[in-house]
Amino acid sequence: MIALQFLSSVFLGLVQGVAEFLPISSSGHLSLFQTFFGLEEAGLFFDVLLHLGTLIAIFVYYWKDIVGLVKEFIRIVACLFSKEKRATMGRLSPKGRMILMIIVATLPLFIILPIKDKVEGLYTNTIFVGVALIVTGCILFFSDRMARGKKTAKSATMLDALLVGVGQAIAVVPGLSRSGTTISAGMMRGFSRRFAVRFSFLLSIPAVLGANILSIGEAVSAGIDASLLPAYIAGTVVAAVSGYFAIRLVNLLANKGKFGNFAYYCWGIGAAAVVATLIFK
Repeated sequence: MIALQFLSSVFLGLVQGVAEFLPISSSGHLSLFQTFFGLEEAGLFFDVLLHLGTLIAIFVYYWKDIVGLVKEFIRIVACLFSKEKRATMGRLSPKGRMILMIIVATLPLFIILPIKDKVEGLYTNTIFVGVALIVTGCILFFSDRMARGKKTAKSATMLDALLVGVGQAIAVVPGLSRSGTTISAGMMRGFSRRFAVRFSFLLSIPAVLGANILSIGEAVSAGIDASLLPAYIAGTVVAAVSGYFAIRLVNLLANKGKFGNFAYYCWGIGAAAVVATLIFK
């Protein structure tokens, strides 16, 4: 039983790490695995740990960017509280603009909070999840065939950031890929492919942190089985390692203009989910 739980945790960690960053929807895949293959649903505490694993992957891959953004944020705050420095602050640097873009793009998530329970209720509707995966495929297919943009943090507007944030908010629906939707939205707004990927993954940090903060109290109060901690830790490590390599793969494929290749996979798995549901349910 313990060995089975260990293997299940490792598998869930792999699915979370790979599907969280590849544009194929981690929530959609977990829903389908649990419905059609009887995979046990991860406990709330383990779910928090899995998302922690994906955060670790982002921090490792984008460590220099994150350190630079934190330093710039501290500098901006210091300037705001100092009359002398505020007078000489001038225009925001690219890093300062990046911070503001992330803040603006995170705001649409607050609109989703009142309907959070209804959105989560769609998780077990495999026809809905299948259709959402097909929609994800369409988004990927068309975004990858648009002209290459050149916008970076220096030239992107706050409207661009807001619209990418709207994409992130919509992608809380199970079956829609968060990374696929936000990267595609960035490309549609003229972001360079490299910047679209970078902005998407950095944007996920406050979203994942916020979700975990909201869940951690409930997870602890629900109880933690100490005997499962080794399995939980293994799953978290697998999520972090697989997530890191998934980020590398997305960057590589986006730069080569092959990001849309994931569309065929999403169409296939989405159609299979709909057909299987109609036949076996």
